[in-house]
Amino acid sequence: MFGYIKPLKDELKVREFEQFKACYCALCHTLKKQYGVFSRNILNYDFTFLAMLLWDESEAPAYKCARCVASPFIKKTYCASSHALEICAGYSVILAWWKLRDSVADESFLKSLRDRVLSLMLRRAYKKASKNYTAFENTVRLSLSALKTLEQSGSDSLDACANQFAVITEALAIDAADGSQRRPLEQLLYHTGRFIYIIDACDDLEEDTKAGSFNPVANRFKIKTGKLTNADKETIRATLIHSCNLIGTAYELLPQNAWTSIIRNIIYLGMPEACARVLDGTWNFYRVTRLNKGNGQTL
Repeated sequence: MFGYIKPLKDELKVREFEQFKACYCALCHTLKKQYGVFSRNILNYDFTFLAMLLWDESEAPAYKCARCVASPFIKKTYCASSHALEICAGYSVILAWWKLRDSVADESFLKSLRDRVLSLMLRRAYKKASKNYTAFENTVRLSLSALKTLEQSGSDSLDACANQFAVITEALAIDAADGSQRRPLEQLLYHTGRFIYIIDACDDLEEDTKAGSFNPVANRFKIKTGKLTNADKETIRATLIHSCNLIGTAYELLPQNAWTSIIRNIIYLGMPEACARVLDGTWNFYRVTRLNKGNGQTL
């Protein structure tokens, strides 16, 4: 869906990289099992990070091997299903469906035809997921409606727009934590959502400017050319790194689990790297050149 929340591969041990891929593949298998084959198309790195984050601290991943569409001839290692994977599968279906419907509402019939078809194909999975995770679905619906209102008004408040998306990611903790873990987990997820929204707006800046589409970064900095000035970049870099620091602070209040070393790589190395790549314009090139030829994933 977004793909900005992933590890810095060069700083992972080989074992850790294989474990990360196993968790990614596990989410794919869980999506298929819980919500049908088509739901595999919404698989992304951001929810793989969430699955590792929500993993029970007392639970060690169990690994299996299987063939799949991405690897029909060679068996791939993946994690056995877990409560964290099931939650993330449901959450990702709900968020993907609403994102598709939002695109349909914003575009003309012809431009939105692809998203109309995709949302229809995902509708059954969405209905099942929304019944399983009612509170999260309600938060997504209300927050996206509030965000849409800000966009339609042409808001120049980047913080206000980012906040509405961050409320959605904060709600990812609804079914996953209680007691002393709830607050730091909510803070971590809130600032992760804020990071994703702002960095995605920066990544889409040139395309949105050409299309005349709403972009909160363009409105905030009064950009007409699709390019950020160096001063604008430094301002955005500062706010994104501030979010990364708050994410790290919140994470250190949570108990360690089997994925701790990979999670720390993502928070302290992967996210700052994504920030730097998007702002210097090398993010898309980076995604292509880091192609993991073994299974077609970009990392």
